Amino acid sequence: MTARIIDGKIIAAELRGRVAGEVARIKAAHQITPGLAVVLVGSDPASQVYVRSKHKQTQEAGMASFEHVLPEDVAQPDLLALIAQLNRDPAVHGILVQLPLPKSLHTETIINAIDPAKDVDGLHPNNAGRLAGGFAALSPCTPLGCIILTKSVHASLEGMNAIVIGRSNLVGRPLVQLLLNENATVTIAHSRSRDLAQLCARADLVYAAVGKPEMVRGDWIKPGATVIDVGINRMPAADGKTRLVGDVAYAEALNVAGAVTPVPGGVGQMTVACLLVNTLRAACAIHGLPKPAV
Repeated sequence: MTARIIDGKIIAAELRGRVAGEVARIKAAHQITPGLAVVLVGSDPASQVYVRSKHKQTQEAGMASFEHVLPEDVAQPDLLALIAQLNRDPAVHGILVQLPLPKSLHTETIINAIDPAKDVDGLHPNNAGRLAGGFAALSPCTPLGCIILTKSVHASLEGMNAIVIGRSNLVGRPLVQLLLNENATVTIAHSRSRDLAQLCARADLVYAAVGKPEMVRGDWIKPGATVIDVGINRMPAADGKTRLVGDVAYAEALNVAGAVTPVPGGVGQMTVACLLVNTLRAACAIHGLPKPAV
Protein backbone atom coordinates (compact mmCIF):
# COMPACT_ATOMS: atom_id res chain seq x y z
CA MET A 1 0.00 0.00 0.00
CA THR A 2 1.33 3.42 -0.95
CA ALA A 3 0.81 6.29 1.48
CA ARG A 4 -1.60 9.11 0.74
CA ILE A 5 0.33 12.20 -0.32
CA ILE A 6 -0.83 15.25 1.66
CA ASP A 7 -0.96 18.03 -0.95
CA GLY A 8 0.05 21.24 0.83
CA LYS A 9 -0.56 23.27 -2.32
CA ILE A 10 -4.27 22.40 -2.47
CA ILE A 11 -4.81 22.72 1.31
CA ALA A 12 -3.01 26.10 1.40
CA ALA A 13 -5.09 27.38 -1.55
CA GLU A 14 -8.32 26.36 0.23
CA LEU A 15 -7.13 28.10 3.41
CA ARG A 16 -6.24 31.29 1.52
CA GLY A 17 -9.71 31.20 -0.05
CA ARG A 18 -11.35 31.03 3.40
CA VAL A 19 -9.14 33.90 4.62
CA ALA A 20 -10.14 36.03 1.60
CA GLY A 21 -13.82 35.34 2.35
CA GLU A 22 -13.40 36.45 5.99
CA VAL A 23 -11.42 39.55 4.93
CA ALA A 24 -14.23 40.54 2.53
CA ARG A 25 -16.79 39.99 5.31
CA ILE A 26 -15.07 42.20 7.90
CA LYS A 27 -14.34 44.86 5.28
CA ALA A 28 -18.05 45.00 4.41
CA ALA A 29 -19.34 44.78 7.98
CA HIS A 30 -16.75 46.86 9.84
CA GLN A 31 -14.78 48.84 7.19
CA ILE A 32 -11.55 47.23 8.45
CA THR A 33 -8.83 46.07 6.05
CA PRO A 34 -6.30 43.78 7.75
CA GLY A 35 -2.76 45.03 7.05
CA LEU A 36 0.55 43.13 7.07
CA ALA A 37 3.93 44.87 7.23
CA VAL A 38 7.00 42.85 6.24
CA VAL A 39 10.48 44.15 7.05
CA LEU A 40 13.41 42.78 5.01
CA VAL A 41 16.98 43.66 5.96
CA GLY A 42 19.59 43.11 3.25
CA SER A 43 19.33 41.32 -0.08
CA ASP A 44 19.38 37.58 0.66
CA PRO A 45 17.92 36.00 -2.53
CA ALA A 46 15.88 33.33 -0.67
CA SER A 47 14.40 35.95 1.64
CA GLN A 48 13.57 38.22 -1.32
CA VAL A 49 11.64 35.39 -3.03
CA TYR A 50 9.79 34.63 0.20
CA VAL A 51 8.88 38.31 0.78
CA ARG A 52 7.58 38.66 -2.82
CA SER A 53 5.40 35.59 -2.27
CA LYS A 54 4.03 37.06 0.98
CA HIS A 55 3.28 40.41 -0.73
CA LYS A 56 1.43 38.72 -3.62
CA GLN A 57 -0.64 36.41 -1.43
CA THR A 58 -1.48 39.19 1.05
CA GLN A 59 -2.88 41.33 -1.77
CA GLU A 60 -4.75 38.39 -3.33
CA ALA A 61 -6.51 37.84 0.02
CA GLY A 62 -7.75 41.44 -0.05
CA MET A 63 -5.40 42.64 2.68
CA ALA A 64 -3.15 45.70 2.73
CA SER A 65 0.54 44.85 2.21
CA PHE A 66 3.35 47.11 3.43
CA GLU A 67 6.96 46.31 2.51
CA HIS A 68 10.01 47.88 4.13
CA VAL A 69 13.39 46.96 2.63
CA LEU A 70 16.39 48.15 4.64
CA PRO A 71 20.11 47.94 3.76
CA GLU A 72 22.25 45.14 5.17
CA ASP A 73 24.21 47.64 7.33
CA VAL A 74 21.14 49.32 8.89
CA ALA A 75 21.82 50.48 12.45
CA GLN A 76 19.84 48.66 15.12
CA PRO A 77 18.27 51.90 16.52
CA ASP A 78 16.94 52.68 13.02
CA LEU A 79 15.31 49.24 12.70
CA LEU A 80 13.83 49.60 16.21
CA ALA A 81 12.47 53.04 15.26
CA LEU A 82 10.71 51.51 12.22
CA ILE A 83 9.18 48.77 14.38
CA ALA A 84 7.97 51.39 16.88
CA GLN A 85 6.36 53.31 13.98
CA LEU A 86 4.62 50.11 12.74
CA ASN A 87 3.45 49.33 16.29
CA ARG A 88 1.68 52.71 16.34
CA ASP A 89 0.26 52.52 12.80
CA PRO A 90 -3.48 51.67 12.96
CA ALA A 91 -3.41 50.35 9.36
CA VAL A 92 -0.89 47.65 10.35
CA HIS A 93 -2.26 44.62 12.24
CA GLY A 94 0.63 42.23 11.61
CA ILE A 95 4.40 42.86 11.69
CA LEU A 96 6.90 40.32 10.38
CA VAL A 97 10.65 40.89 10.43
CA GLN A 98 12.18 38.44 7.93
CA LEU A 99 14.73 36.15 9.56
CA PRO A 100 17.62 35.53 9.64
CA LEU A 101 18.88 39.03 10.33
CA PRO A 102 22.48 40.16 9.69
CA LYS A 103 24.88 39.31 12.54
CA SER A 104 25.24 43.03 13.34
CA LEU A 105 21.64 43.03 14.66
CA HIS A 106 20.46 41.35 17.88
CA THR A 107 17.53 39.19 16.79
CA GLU A 108 16.02 38.79 20.28
CA THR A 109 15.97 42.56 20.85
CA ILE A 110 14.26 43.12 17.48
CA ILE A 111 11.58 40.45 18.10
CA ASN A 112 10.94 41.74 21.62
CA ALA A 113 10.30 45.23 20.21
CA ILE A 114 7.27 44.05 18.17
CA ASP A 115 3.86 44.66 19.77
CA PRO A 116 2.75 41.13 20.84
CA ALA A 117 -0.74 41.88 19.45
CA LYS A 118 0.87 42.36 15.99
CA ASP A 119 3.46 39.57 16.29
CA VAL A 120 2.20 37.38 13.42
CA ASP A 121 5.37 35.23 13.53
CA GLY A 122 4.38 34.18 17.06
CA LEU A 123 7.94 34.61 18.36
CA HIS A 124 7.49 37.33 21.01
CA PRO A 125 8.02 35.92 24.54
CA ASN A 126 4.47 37.01 25.48
CA ASN A 127 2.98 34.85 22.72
CA ALA A 128 5.39 31.95 23.37
CA GLY A 129 4.51 32.06 27.08
CA ARG A 130 0.77 32.24 26.45
CA LEU A 131 0.97 29.30 24.05
CA ALA A 132 2.99 27.28 26.60
CA GLY A 133 0.36 28.06 29.24
CA GLY A 134 -2.49 26.91 27.01
CA PHE A 135 -3.88 30.44 26.53
CA ALA A 136 -5.00 32.09 23.28
CA ALA A 137 -1.93 33.37 21.40
CA LEU A 138 -0.59 34.08 17.94
CA SER A 139 1.28 30.86 17.07
CA PRO A 140 4.28 30.52 14.73
CA CYS A 141 3.06 29.90 11.19
CA THR A 142 4.89 26.67 10.34
CA PRO A 143 3.64 24.67 13.38
CA LEU A 144 0.13 26.00 12.74
CA GLY A 145 0.41 24.73 9.16
CA CYS A 146 1.57 21.33 10.45
CA ILE A 147 -1.57 20.99 12.58
CA ILE A 148 -3.85 21.97 9.67
CA LEU A 149 -2.14 19.42 7.38
CA THR A 150 -2.51 16.71 10.03
CA LYS A 151 -6.20 17.52 10.48
CA SER A 152 -6.71 17.06 6.74
CA VAL A 153 -6.07 13.37 7.52
CA HIS A 154 -7.45 13.05 11.08
CA ALA A 155 -10.54 15.02 12.15
CA SER A 156 -9.39 14.73 15.78
CA LEU A 157 -5.87 14.25 17.18
CA GLU A 158 -7.17 13.43 20.65
CA GLY A 159 -5.31 10.56 22.32
CA MET A 160 -2.94 10.03 19.38
CA ASN A 161 0.77 9.44 20.05
CA ALA A 162 2.84 12.18 18.40
CA ILE A 163 6.60 12.64 18.18
CA VAL A 164 8.20 15.99 17.31
CA ILE A 165 11.85 15.63 16.24
CA GLY A 166 13.49 19.03 16.71
CA ARG A 167 13.20 21.56 19.53
CA SER A 168 13.64 24.94 17.84
CA ASN A 169 11.65 27.96 19.05
CA LEU A 170 10.37 28.42 15.50
CA VAL A 171 8.91 24.93 14.99
CA GLY A 172 9.55 22.16 17.53
CA ARG A 173 8.63 23.76 20.84
CA PRO A 174 5.48 25.60 19.67
CA LEU A 175 4.35 22.51 17.72
CA VAL A 176 4.46 20.50 20.97
CA GLN A 177 2.16 23.07 22.63
CA LEU A 178 -0.29 23.06 19.70
CA LEU A 179 -0.42 19.25 19.80
CA LEU A 180 -1.07 19.32 23.55
CA ASN A 181 -3.92 21.76 22.88
CA GLU A 182 -5.34 19.09 20.51
CA ASN A 183 -5.12 16.55 23.38
CA ALA A 184 -2.44 14.46 21.67
CA THR A 185 0.18 12.60 23.74
CA VAL A 186 3.48 14.19 22.77
CA THR A 187 7.14 13.16 22.84
CA ILE A 188 9.71 15.81 21.92
CA ALA A 189 12.97 14.37 20.60
CA HIS A 190 16.18 15.85 19.19
CA SER A 191 19.66 15.00 17.98
CA ARG A 192 20.73 13.78 21.44
CA SER A 193 17.70 11.58 22.09
CA ARG A 194 18.52 7.92 22.65
CA ASP A 195 16.80 5.17 20.64
CA LEU A 196 15.20 7.70 18.30
CA ALA A 197 14.10 5.03 15.82
CA GLN A 198 12.24 3.18 18.62
CA LEU A 199 10.61 6.38 19.87
CA CYS A 200 9.43 7.07 16.30
CA ALA A 201 8.09 3.56 15.82
CA ARG A 202 5.49 4.13 18.59
CA ALA A 203 4.10 7.32 17.07
CA ASP A 204 0.84 7.69 15.15
CA LEU A 205 2.00 11.19 14.10
CA VAL A 206 5.62 11.95 13.16
CA TYR A 207 6.83 15.56 12.76
CA ALA A 208 10.40 15.85 11.42
CA ALA A 209 11.90 19.31 11.97
CA VAL A 210 15.55 18.61 12.69
CA GLY A 211 17.30 20.00 9.57
CA LYS A 212 19.10 16.75 8.65
CA PRO A 213 18.46 15.42 5.13
CA GLU A 214 16.46 12.16 5.05
CA MET A 215 17.31 11.37 8.67
CA VAL A 216 13.98 9.65 9.41
CA ARG A 217 14.08 6.30 7.62
CA GLY A 218 11.19 4.17 6.47
CA ASP A 219 11.88 1.49 9.09
CA TRP A 220 11.51 4.11 11.85
CA ILE A 221 7.87 4.70 10.91
CA LYS A 222 4.94 2.82 12.39
CA PRO A 223 2.84 1.30 9.57
CA GLY A 224 -0.06 3.63 8.76
CA ALA A 225 1.39 6.64 10.65
CA THR A 226 0.95 10.21 9.39
CA VAL A 227 4.31 11.85 8.61
CA ILE A 228 4.70 15.64 8.40
CA ASP A 229 8.11 16.63 7.01
CA VAL A 230 9.14 20.20 7.92
CA GLY A 231 12.70 19.92 6.61
CA ILE A 232 13.97 21.73 3.52
CA ASN A 233 17.51 20.65 2.61
CA ARG A 234 19.32 21.38 -0.63
CA MET A 235 21.29 18.39 -1.91
CA PRO A 236 23.49 17.89 -4.99
CA ALA A 237 21.70 16.20 -7.90
CA ALA A 238 23.16 13.96 -10.63
CA ASP A 239 23.13 16.72 -13.28
CA GLY A 240 25.32 19.04 -11.20
CA LYS A 241 22.31 21.06 -10.02
CA THR A 242 20.63 20.73 -6.63
CA ARG A 243 17.39 19.18 -5.42
CA LEU A 244 15.27 19.75 -2.34
CA VAL A 245 14.78 16.93 0.14
CA GLY A 246 13.12 16.82 3.54
CA ASP A 247 14.17 15.38 6.88
CA VAL A 248 12.34 12.14 5.98
CA ALA A 249 13.48 9.53 3.44
CA TYR A 250 10.38 10.17 1.32
CA ALA A 251 10.51 7.16 -1.01
CA GLU A 252 10.90 4.82 1.98
CA ALA A 253 8.13 6.56 3.94
CA LEU A 254 5.69 6.18 1.03
CA ASN A 255 5.83 2.39 1.45
CA VAL A 256 5.08 2.42 5.20
CA ALA A 257 3.17 5.54 6.24
CA GLY A 258 -0.57 6.06 5.92
CA ALA A 259 -0.06 9.66 4.79
CA VAL A 260 3.02 11.82 4.18
CA THR A 261 3.84 15.38 3.09
CA PRO A 262 6.18 15.83 0.10
CA VAL A 263 9.13 18.24 -0.05
CA PRO A 264 8.59 20.58 -1.80
CA GLY A 265 4.80 20.90 -1.93
CA GLY A 266 3.94 20.16 1.69
CA VAL A 267 4.54 22.22 4.83
CA GLY A 268 6.26 25.09 2.99
CA GLN A 269 3.05 25.90 1.13
CA MET A 270 1.22 26.35 4.43
CA THR A 271 3.56 28.85 6.08
CA VAL A 272 2.47 31.94 4.11
CA ALA A 273 -1.19 30.87 4.22
CA CYS A 274 -0.95 30.67 8.03
CA LEU A 275 0.71 34.10 8.09
CA LEU A 276 -2.48 35.44 6.47
CA VAL A 277 -4.55 33.57 9.08
CA ASN A 278 -2.53 35.19 11.88
CA THR A 279 -2.85 38.67 10.34
CA LEU A 280 -6.63 38.25 10.06
CA ARG A 281 -6.86 36.97 13.66
CA ALA A 282 -4.68 39.86 14.89
CA ALA A 283 -6.87 42.44 13.08
CA CYS A 284 -10.03 40.97 14.64
CA ALA A 285 -8.49 40.84 18.13
CA ILE A 286 -7.15 44.43 17.92
CA HIS A 287 -10.60 45.70 16.92
CA GLY A 288 -12.46 43.57 19.50
CA LEU A 289 -14.19 41.40 16.89
CA PRO A 290 -14.92 37.66 17.34
CA LYS A 291 -12.21 35.23 16.22
CA PRO A 292 -12.62 34.69 12.44
CA ALA A 293 -13.80 31.32 11.12
CA VAL A 294 -10.44 30.14 9.69
